[in-house]
Amino acid sequence: MDDLYRDYILEHYRRPHNFGVLDAPTATFEGANPLCGDRITMQLGIRDGVVAEIAFTGRGCAISQASASLLTDEIMGMPVEKAEAFRADDLLELLGIDISPARLKCAMLSLETLEHALAETPGASDAALDAALDAAPVEAAASTEPANS
Repeated sequence: MDDLYRDYILEHYRRPHNFGVLDAPTATFEGANPLCGDRITMQLGIRDGVVAEIAFTGRGCAISQASASLLTDEIMGMPVEKAEAFRADDLLELLGIDISPARLKCAMLSLETLEHALAETPGASDAALDAALDAAPVEAAASTEPANS
């Protein structure tokens, strides 16, 4: 059974879903894991209180990139309030494999980046701001400007 999940992770790493950039994102946030060099830039397109569009770019290990692919699949179309409530246990369940303590930071990079991006959106809730503050510190650059400018 573990081989099936490993193949699932590798498939998301090799062919990530929602990989790319949005034309006019509502928020953009770049997170990095300075311990291993993994980087993820997440862009959100929020319309009518819903994550209408989500995309990411980045580089890093299979776990960090597959985690971002799985997370973006799950968050797309979700109300912002529900996206703000998404937690580490939810992401670990999506990954479906045991993550060693050494790889946990890699697996959580996408969620931490999402939390910061949600906090950067206009009208962000107190819950989103609190989640971003509570997230493990990520080395980051934030912008609410389109990535193409």
